[in-house]
Amino acid sequence: MISGCSLSLSYFGSTSTASVFYLYSSSSSSLKLNPTRRFLFQNPKNHLRKLEPLRSGRSLVMESHKTLFDVDKFDDEFVQKLVYDALVWSSLHGLVVGDKAYQKSGNVPGVGMMHAPIALLPTAFPEVYWNQACDVTPIFNELIDRVSLDGKFLQDSLSRTKKADIFTSRLLDIHSKMLERNKKEDIRLGLHRFDYMLDEETNSLLQIEMNTIACSFPGHSRLVSELHQTLLRSYGDQLGIDSERVPKNASTRQFADALAKAWFEYNNPRAVVMVIVQPEERNMYDQHWLSSTLREKHNIVAIRKTLAEVEKEGSVQKDGTLIVGGQAVAIVYFRSGYTPNDHPSESEWNARMLIEESSAVKCPTIAYHLTGSKKIQQELAKPGVLERFLDNKEDIAKLRKCFAGLWSLDDQEIVKKAIEKPGLFVMKPQREGGGNNIYGDDVRENLLRLQREGEDGTAAYILMQRIFPKVSNTYMMREGAYHKNQAISELGVYGAYLRNKDKIIVNEQSGYLMRTKISSSDEGGVAAGFGVLDSIYLN
Repeated sequence: MISGCSLSLSYFGSTSTASVFYLYSSSSSSLKLNPTRRFLFQNPKNHLRKLEPLRSGRSLVMESHKTLFDVDKFDDEFVQKLVYDALVWSSLHGLVVGDKAYQKSGNVPGVGMMHAPIALLPTAFPEVYWNQACDVTPIFNELIDRVSLDGKFLQDSLSRTKKADIFTSRLLDIHSKMLERNKKEDIRLGLHRFDYMLDEETNSLLQIEMNTIACSFPGHSRLVSELHQTLLRSYGDQLGIDSERVPKNASTRQFADALAKAWFEYNNPRAVVMVIVQPEERNMYDQHWLSSTLREKHNIVAIRKTLAEVEKEGSVQKDGTLIVGGQAVAIVYFRSGYTPNDHPSESEWNARMLIEESSAVKCPTIAYHLTGSKKIQQELAKPGVLERFLDNKEDIAKLRKCFAGLWSLDDQEIVKKAIEKPGLFVMKPQREGGGNNIYGDDVRENLLRLQREGEDGTAAYILMQRIFPKVSNTYMMREGAYHKNQAISELGVYGAYLRNKDKIIVNEQSGYLMRTKISSSDEGGVAAGFGVLDSIYLN
């Protein structure tokens, strides 16, 4: 079994006609393809629900690494066997999400579940780039920690962004107050994800972003890898590929182990891990995998609270202990709090301040959170900035090799080029969660709008080089239906980092997340509805 991390590809667009297939249950319990009706699995108590065929746009198809198999040659009967087995496996092994058709599916476990959006088979990925991504993960982990300790760098770098972006401004206000109080975080825990794309034009691995808060799918990404390994063991002879080439993915265990070690460092055996969640969370099962691993492997209790509940039930004792609902909290693990929507009132902001004031281990601290912002990523890509935080020249060279082109909107020459050729750039705001980036002609329109409105608004965005990846045919499954389309993939590498003062306890690559989307889609968030979960096949 191969173990390690992951890498990724990205995209531009593609030309093809989508093929969408809808299965239904027959009385004989076998699956049949109905060529005249395009529906989902039949629910005996409800009418059949339609799913619109997926559409693709134009794309540049590159040929730098091999396609595993030609899905166009798969006959319907074979595909339906794969789909059926994948659905059964997902249901039996907890690869599920809440069904938005059921009102309680985001609050009550076990109500209204469906399989998570998944790719039917893994996507090929060159092993050399896989190894490169694994190699740089501990370096990026260390970089984030060192940047987080430089409060002046964070405040100065984001000073103009603060004027243009209210959400970043509120985060900076909390950070500034902690600096004024000389608040120290001796125990620092980072559960990160570093997202990459493989640019087919330059044949290089380029980083898309550093995620330092609420990194999703450490539970489900492991399961997708195991699902694909299972399918390849069953059908590998027909497909002509080896299940051992899908890397082992220990993301759930490694993140849970890092949380447990941080809990041990906090040294209060009665304290709990508190997971900060959204009021409606249909991705709760991915989160519950970490909580259940903490309980079963480490005998550590995890509780779930919204920020509003923390404000209502929480307090900080004189010794700094955070008490929520009568329980001492050792670790605050954020799976929410990364967008303005997570802070609809002052209650949520009061909770963020309360947490930062406490002695609980924050994952992330407010400084780690700010370090993951797009603007800081752009600042780190400037010549000479990495040297401010890292000493090893070889490590610096490895990180620089991963940097895509990143520019401030203060760079008038780059802005002019982006207006002339908007398809070569992506415009990024200081936001997480998918659905926020600006592409194509919208880049030109927004840049011209900002020029008319004045300089203040430009600080809310950065420009990034657009990456052009390989496009390949694949099967994707969502809501019981499977469809074939041209798709591109982006991979994220998880990293865990824990230190107590000068002692580094954990610094490792911690599994991977592969996300695949239709090539015509600009955004790729799975939870946001743009992509599916996938795994990689090393070639």
